[in-house]
Amino acid sequence: MVASVRDNKDRRRFELDVGNEVAFANYRLTSTAVIITHTETPRALRGRGIASELIKGALDLIRRDGRKVIAGCGFVVDYLDRHPENADLVG
Repeated sequence: MVASVRDNKDRRRFELDVGNEVAFANYRLTSTAVIITHTETPRALRGRGIASELIKGALDLIRRDGRKVIAGCGFVVDYLDRHPENADLVG
């Protein structure tokens, strides 16, 4: 069972619970943007689209906060290339 993406501000990462596992994307903040620096999916969850779901949810949260996103890891760069509908968020 997959929950919704949440912003764990204390740990500076977006998180997505999948069963007993947690996929996450670390970030740093600037005054106007969120720099996603690393995306991690537990080995047992890889290949199931969990990281894409995590980033989609993270981008929704970033959009809702009125910020831009800066891709600081390869997975986010690739995700944004595959999803041009998020081009308005790229800062």
